[in-house]
Amino acid sequence: MKKLSKEFYLQNTHTVAKALLGKYLVFGETALKITETESYIGETDKACHAYGGRRTKRTEILYAEGGVFNIYLIYGMYCCLNVITERENYASGVLIRGGEAAGNKNIISRNRFGVEYEALNPYQRKNLLNGPGKVCLGLGIDRNQNGISCLSESFYIAEGEKINPEDIKNGKRIGIDYAEEAKDFLWRYYI
Repeated sequence: MKKLSKEFYLQNTHTVAKALLGKYLVFGETALKITETESYIGETDKACHAYGGRRTKRTEILYAEGGVFNIYLIYGMYCCLNVITERENYASGVLIRGGEAAGNKNIISRNRFGVEYEALNPYQRKNLLNGPGKVCLGLGIDRNQNGISCLSESFYIAEGEKINPEDIKNGKRIGIDYAEEAKDFLWRYYI
C-alpha cells in the first residue's frame, strides 16, 4: 500500500478529516479502513485539548507540524489516536473515530474480544472498531506510539478507496457536551 505524503497532512484540518475516509490505517500486522473522523482545532474549539493556546506536556504534540500521530488517554483508561495536521505551532488534528477491519482481522478480534474473527457474534462485529478507544485496542496502539511520524515503516496511513464527496456525511462530534458552543460544530465526518 502506498503511504500518504507529508504534504497530505499539511492541508486544512477539515480537508484532511474528509480525505482520510476510505484510507487505510496500518499498524504492524494490522490495518483498518477509516470510516469516521472528527476535526479538532485549538484556536477556536473548546473541545480541543489545546483550546486558547494551552500548552502542556500533554498538548505539546498538537503544535507539531502535520504528519505525526498523537496517542492520548481518555477516562484514564482508553487510548485515542489523532493525526496532527497543518503547520507547526497551529494546534490541530483529526481523531480517527472508527473503521472496518481490513488486515489481520484475527489479531484485531483477539485484541478486542479474545476470539478469532469468525467466532465473533453480530454484536461484536458491529462494535469491533466503532469508537476511538476501540480503534486503538483493536490495532494494539498505545501511548508508546505517541509522536511517531505518519511516514514510519510500521505505522502509517495508506491510499485507499476513493470516496465520492456526496457519500461523506457530517454531524456533531460525540462525547464533548462540556465544550459549550463547540459541541454543536459539525466537525464529525463519516461514510
